[in-house]
Amino acid sequence: MAFDIDNYTKTSKNVAWEDLDFETFRTNPLPEDTLRVIRYMADVEYHTVCYMRDMLVTPSHRDKDVTGFMTMWNREEFWHGEALADVLRMHNIELEFDELKSKRLKLGWKDRIDPVKQSVLSNLVGKDFIAVHMIWGAANEWSAVAAYKRLAEIEGHPVLAELLKRIAMQEARHVAFYATQARERLGKSVLAQKFARFALGKFWGPVGSTIMDQTEVKHVMGHIFGGIDGRKAINAIDAHIAKMPGLKGLTIVADSLDGHGIAAV
Repeated sequence: MAFDIDNYTKTSKNVAWEDLDFETFRTNPLPEDTLRVIRYMADVEYHTVCYMRDMLVTPSHRDKDVTGFMTMWNREEFWHGEALADVLRMHNIELEFDELKSKRLKLGWKDRIDPVKQSVLSNLVGKDFIAVHMIWGAANEWSAVAAYKRLAEIEGHPVLAELLKRIAMQEARHVAFYATQARERLGKSVLAQKFARFALGKFWGPVGSTIMDQTEVKHVMGHIFGGIDGRKAINAIDAHIAKMPGLKGLTIVADSLDGHGIAAV
């Protein structure tokens, strides 16, 4: 079934959490390991604007469906960050914009050159780059949905679980858009398939791994995706990707987490 972009843009809204009893976090606080994961997730959601910036210098910005979706997607992700930041505040952890800005500054030249690299590379490849952008986004969003669901299962806190469920539901709509676009575009171009296979196999990493300290990446990915159940979730993501035209046999998520030392048992 085709993704209805008009319906999505009309029905897009901020994730709601005002009705949830966040005061329970004071009497039933989350453990430190979980708070580290939530802080990582909030950082990633707030950094969505960077991915939006990179998209604007690629052929993707000339596609009205893509730009319409990305505008709403960027706003929804920002409010995911706000909701998670409120959870942290209930534990006396403040996630300030200045701190996020300093994290960006630490990236230095790499952060400034990334849009240039994106622009040059995407314009060499042309419209086929949009297919790569879409499957890359799908891989990230499948990972996000799995991560939110896994954290809700692992922690079991009823208020946190409800919040994460709501965020995951919005992320699932993001998956639907990216996956629909990727399947259609990859199916039309063997060149796009080859480039997507190369890009994913060589460069894809866990969401946030390019902006966060590697110690935090390993902690978060191990906490969420470590062990047998975590590996099942990872394999399910890879199975989705492998069903895309020209991507059979790819196991980018399992390969990446293996590279980060995340144990399967």
